Order: sequence, then structure tokens, then C-alpha cells
Amino acid sequence: MSRNNKDKYEPPNPRRAHTIMCLDDVVAGKRSHWPELEITGTIRNLSPQLWNLNHLTSLYLNDNNLSRIPPDIARLTSLKYLDLSCNKLRSLPAELGDLVLLRELLLNNNCLRVLPYELGKLFRLNNLGLKGNPLSQEIVNLYSEPNGTLKLLSYLLDNLAVNASQPPQRPWVALAQADRHRPVCIFTVMCYNVLCDKYATRQMYGYCPNWALNWDYRRKGIIDEIRQYSADIISLQEIETDQFYNFFLPELKRDGFDGIFSPKSRAKTMSESERKYVDGCAIFYRTSKFTLLSDHLVEFNQLAMANAEGSVDMLNRVMTRDNIGLAALLETKEGIWDSGVAPEPSKARQPLLVCTAHIHWDPEYCDVKLIQTMMLMHELRAIVEESGRKFNRWGTKLDTSMTPLLLCGDFNSFPNSGVIEFLTSGRVSADHSEFKDLGYRGCLAKLSSSERSNEFSHSFKLARAYTDDVMPYTNYTFDFKGIIDYVFYTKQYMNPLGLLGCLDHEWFREHKVIGCPHPHIPSDHFSLLVEFEMFVPHNIPPTSNGLVRR
Repeated sequence: MSRNNKDKYEPPNPRRAHTIMCLDDVVAGKRSHWPELEITGTIRNLSPQLWNLNHLTSLYLNDNNLSRIPPDIARLTSLKYLDLSCNKLRSLPAELGDLVLLRELLLNNNCLRVLPYELGKLFRLNNLGLKGNPLSQEIVNLYSEPNGTLKLLSYLLDNLAVNASQPPQRPWVALAQADRHRPVCIFTVMCYNVLCDKYATRQMYGYCPNWALNWDYRRKGIIDEIRQYSADIISLQEIETDQFYNFFLPELKRDGFDGIFSPKSRAKTMSESERKYVDGCAIFYRTSKFTLLSDHLVEFNQLAMANAEGSVDMLNRVMTRDNIGLAALLETKEGIWDSGVAPEPSKARQPLLVCTAHIHWDPEYCDVKLIQTMMLMHELRAIVEESGRKFNRWGTKLDTSMTPLLLCGDFNSFPNSGVIEFLTSGRVSADHSEFKDLGYRGCLAKLSSSERSNEFSHSFKLARAYTDDVMPYTNYTFDFKGIIDYVFYTKQYMNPLGLLGCLDHEWFREHKVIGCPHPHIPSDHFSLLVEFEMFVPHNIPPTSNGLVRR
């Protein structure tokens, strides 16, 4: 019971309900489950065994005579509710900030004069009780404001010193040796979702301080990473319109790049002042190695409208998502063939189709993800055929078997999804579960390269550059850690020589980094980097002079 009824803090707490196991359950050997524990009385010291109960979700230590809480409380990693009210606590352990699942922390009626900055790491906290403590006026004023708990936690986190060292260099994983006995061009490609500014908020990433979410801070880390790895082709997603034209393009032009960009389709309906904040996709290429022949925008909502053929699901589910793909048809320059054996002068200028895409994110719309990917592959085939007619000097038809494809992007899909199955195997069943038994079959038939009615296919022969064991996650947040970013390549003309490995998992564990962005990691995605060798397509007519502009 409370030492002083006047000071007793009694929050309404309907969660503190319990049941007593009946005798029949005991006889039957039913196991009890007790995620809550209450210790109340005149307790001055707690048994060290308490901190072994890491299954606890609620711990009530209120109305005791506790003067300290040991750092070992951090071992109760499942705690969501912690009541330390009405004790004699003069300080709190910094380790309390490691209990990141906490939703309620009650510290009322203690003797606290200061709070550890580490409490700012409790980004899921809904209720912080601080009444009845001799805290500084600055803390009291902040706490008393509307949304005071959130503001106080932000203040504490923003002022918490970053003690984590920089993560170690990511390892380079060698896969193969370059073929020195025939003409090959060697180049590197980067794929990177940079996390656009409007999504980088404390509401989304509450574990990251505001100053580390600020675009002016993050953009330096992003451009430094891009320059560090010095890829020849750079594919970026979630890059805002203003960021492309006023930051990335000028910066990378100084490094010998040029680039193309398109925002999501919604930009067309916005004013100029609003449009600059719309994110989209960009492709940069090193001008000493590549020439841009043509660029192509793939708007999935427009394609959904054009191919709906009366399908309500296509109109209501697919057309309403304004994700895009962006493709650049590049041509190699002579300087890229530096691997030992030079090609014939007539074959030094080879086509390479580079595409980046950002597929819809919502897991509930797996059908939309798969259909957007099908649309993308259908459009890439059309781009190859159109480019063959436009740039092909010798008049033969260029098809997907003659044009290497590099496909990079954030596909928001797991490796076992229908999207990745379709891309890597070249086909997907028309009855695939991710179509959700909705009315798509009729309108999707013309997007397929297959004449079979029971499957949809594409004509590119693609492989994944990264395997799951090399990169176990490409997106790393508190709530989600998994693979959703990919680099695909045409396997008959391209071969990966090496790739950038994963960030050291021990660094995350040692420094208790529960998600990104982080002061040392500017995005919630990790960049992918692959070195490729590309061969001269053997079925291009020997009399050709490559692709040329007309």
C-alpha cells in the first residue's frame, strides 16, 4: 500500500486482470503463463533473480522503498509496462533506455532530479509518468506542453551523445575472375533507396534523433557513400525532384556523370511548388564509359488504365498506385573495353538497357506488386523493340535476346514472392496466390510473352546478383528487417565478378542499433554494389557498327 494516501498514484489499469487456474487444469498438467509480476510492500532490495524473467511484459514495483534500480533491468527485454511510482529513486540507470518495447513507464512520486538522456530511446512510449519529482524547470515545462511526453523524449534523444563508432567497412565478396581471353567490358552498378526527406520523420523512425533525420545531414552521408564506391551506373529510388536537380545532378556531374530522373505520376497533378517534393527514380551513368541513346518512363497507373479492359480490380487497386519505372538505353564507349582483349571497332559500341523501379510498398497489395512488375517487363521488351527500329543501322530486328538488361530497384518484395519468382524464372502461374483470385486474368494476357493460358511470362533471361546468404537484409528498421532491394542482370551476356557484402552484424549488436537511419547510416536501406563483366552479344550481325543515332 502507499506510504501516503494523498500522494498515491492510481492510474486506471484494466490490463491488470488475472485468472486462477482451476484444479482440473492443474491435474491435466496445463502450464501456467504469467507475463505480469507485481511486487508491492516495503521492499528495499530486489533479488537478482528477478532480472532473469525476460518473458515478463508488465512489472509493477510501485509503492515500495526502492532507492535504486540496477542496470540489469535491461535484461527484461519483453517489458511493455513498468511502474516504479511511489519509491525513493534518486536516479535511473541509463540501461532503462534499452527497453525499447516499453509503452508505459510510471516514475511518479520519486526523488528524481535528472533523467538519463537514454530515456529518449524509448520511442514507443505512450505514457511517461513524472509527477511528484523535483525535476528541473526545463524538463517540467517541456513535459507539461501538449504532447509533452513526445517532446521530452525527442529532446532527450537529440541530446544523447552518439558513442557508437563508425561501422566497419563492408567486405568485398569476390565471385569470379574476369575473362581475359575475349572482349569484355567491366563496370560497376549501385542500387540505393536513399529515403526521401518527407518520409524521414520521428513518427516513422522514432529511434533516430531529429538532427540525424534532417536532409542536410543525411545527404552528406549519402553522397559520400556514392563517391566512396564510385560505381559507373547509379540507380537511386526515393529521390525528390528538388534533390535531383539541385543536389545530386550538380554533385555527380562534377564527378563525370550525367543522369535522368522522373517523379511519381502524382507530380503531374500538382503545382510547381508542391511538385519539387515528389519523389521518384534516377539513373546516373559515367560519361567516359557510356552514352545515353534514349530514356523511357514507365507509369504503372497509365498502363493499368490502358490494359484494364473492364476489370474493376485493375482500375481500383492497380491504377490508383502511381509508382514508376525508369529506363535508360545506354551505349558503351571504347574506353570501357579495357580488360585485355579489345573488340572489333565495329562492336565497341554495344547497347545496355538499364532500368530502375520502385514498386508499391503495401504487403496487402501483393497483387499490385506482381502486376506492376509484369507491366514493367512488358514495357522493357517494347523499349528494346522500339530502340532496335530506331537505332539499328543494319536493319535487323533487335530483340530481348540481343540486348543486355540491368534491372535495379526497390521491389518491396521478398525473395520467395511472386514478383521475384516471375523475374528470375521468367514466368508465374495465372493462378498464383498473390493475384488474390481477383479479376485480372483476362486483362493480363496481353502483357505476357507466353501463349499458354495458365501462365504469364517475360522474354528476358534474368538472374539475381545477390543471394540471400550474402545479403540477409537490404532494409533495416526496428519493425522490419529483410530483403526487398535487388539487382538483376541478363545472364547470357553478363557475369557478376564481385559485390559489396553486408554491414557487420556484430556492430549492430555491440552498439544496440535497433534500426536505420542512424547517425552513421543515412538511409533505412543499404546500398547494393555489383561489378559486372559484359560480353559482346554473339548473335549481332558481324557487319554491324553497333547502335548509332540517326
